[in-house]
Amino acid sequence: MRPQEDNETPSLQSPSVCSGYSLCLSKDTLFSYIRENVKDYLHTHWGEEECQQDVSLLRKQAEEDSHLEGVVLIPPRSEHGADDTEQMIQAVVDNVYWQMSLDRKTPALKQLQGHIWRAAFADGTVKAEFFEDVVPAIRKWRQAGMKVYIYSSGSVEAQKLLFGYSTEGDILELFDGHFDTKIGHKIESESYRRIATSIGCSPNNILFLTDVTREANAAEEADVHVAVVVRPGNAGLTDDEKSYFNLITSFNELFLPSST
Repeated sequence: MRPQEDNETPSLQSPSVCSGYSLCLSKDTLFSYIRENVKDYLHTHWGEEECQQDVSLLRKQAEEDSHLEGVVLIPPRSEHGADDTEQMIQAVVDNVYWQMSLDRKTPALKQLQGHIWRAAFADGTVKAEFFEDVVPAIRKWRQAGMKVYIYSSGSVEAQKLLFGYSTEGDILELFDGHFDTKIGHKIESESYRRIATSIGCSPNNILFLTDVTREANAAEEADVHVAVVVRPGNAGLTDDEKSYFNLITSFNELFLPSST
């Protein structure tokens, strides 16, 4: 698919907009909370089955990553007392830090993050904070008859927490559906075809918003329209990427046709 010219609107009929939640959120608070609280969370919930499932997934992921530089392996659970437990918890913490430093989006990491956020949202410690353009723009799109979906490497559970516990209140009603990597990875073109089939929409009537050019390339291969969203803290773009992709810095820069 050829790139759109600057500020050019894709020609869509009955359009749907698909976005990752990271484009909507000011991420500093959320991810800082993970870094600052993952150890306390593990100490508090270590004896719970859900927490042990999270740790098992991270351990398995670490084993798969053993060829990567800097990976922190997580020792198996033992019955040798508090010292071994503390060693294991520290290994989990170090692995989480390592993955986050590389901006990895593994299901194991995302699952643990989602559970930490769930606890924080439930007690009111944290609320998701959106960029100021996001909610008004989505409301406008929906009023125009468009459908809006979230496709993220974060689990559907985590997505619903973020949009259910926000500084804007519960805004889950603004979204027609949620997808995560269970439908396929975001750098695989087939994932976007599966989403199109799932929502009953032709791929070329979908606009996908992303801040990751590998995802943009995969979506284009599936005949999905793409806009790359430039937000504070995002990875930089090459000159070729800047000239090729349709770039926006705010959802307000999208002028999409009504579906009616």
